[in-house]
Amino acid sequence: MPTVLEHIDAIARQKQRDVLYLTFFDDPQGKRSVWTENQTRAQVIQWLDAHDIGWRECGEISNPNVMRGYRGSIYVDVCYDAGDPVYQQLAAFLDLPDGNVRLPNMRFWALSLDVAMTNAHHDEPGFWERWAEDF
Repeated sequence: MPTVLEHIDAIARQKQRDVLYLTFFDDPQGKRSVWTENQTRAQVIQWLDAHDIGWRECGEISNPNVMRGYRGSIYVDVCYDAGDPVYQQLAAFLDLPDGNVRLPNMRFWALSLDVAMTNAHHDEPGFWERWAEDF
């Protein structure tokens, strides 16, 4: 059965706050992989589940000029707040002290609500249906 995923910017607008998400990519050493085989993704999901941190699959920032399939991105249901102990725990797991990511083949992103709001017109009824007709 098909799964409908929400774009990360739509999630930010629903939550009315900045949101965190992770993207995963192929091995930079040339070994072709797909998101279902990404060991970092599996490790992150296992850690999130073990720490009772909510997450769900999501699309990247919506762009009507680009059509791409799902690439394994996940929304992490933690507020982007440096003072929040859960955020601190997540950041300590994902980032090195110098701010670089700890794990290979992934990126840790924060999307501001301000940026997400630039796509608010995507939430209008029928927007994506009209887009599909004109594609």
